[in-house]
Amino acid sequence: MPSDCLFCRIIAGELPASQVFSDESVVAIRDIAPRAPTHILLLSRKHIASVSQVGEKDRDLIGKMCAVGAELAAREGIAEGGYRLVMNVGRNGGQTVDHLHVHLLGGRPMAWPPG
Repeated sequence: MPSDCLFCRIIAGELPASQVFSDESVVAIRDIAPRAPTHILLLSRKHIASVSQVGEKDRDLIGKMCAVGAELAAREGIAEGGYRLVMNVGRNGGQTVDHLHVHLLGGRPMAWPPG
């Protein structure tokens, strides 16, 4: 765990967060600067800088993160109306924290194209 990684520190309990889900591979927290009525971050417990760094042995993790996102969308009451799962990659892609995570956004209509 890199000591300067914000999400690693949250996962380790060193920094406060509003946790909504946790298991052996994924931790989900509410975003502190939400961009939608529901904005949850699904964090990989394993430190991987971004989806571009996911290797063969980590591929199941991406599916798990999406499945948890779908479960949380249902729990949050946004599944029926629709929601968005977003993985930003690199600075031009909007990634601001170098730790694998998925944004779950919903509770309002989403515009296209994003960004």
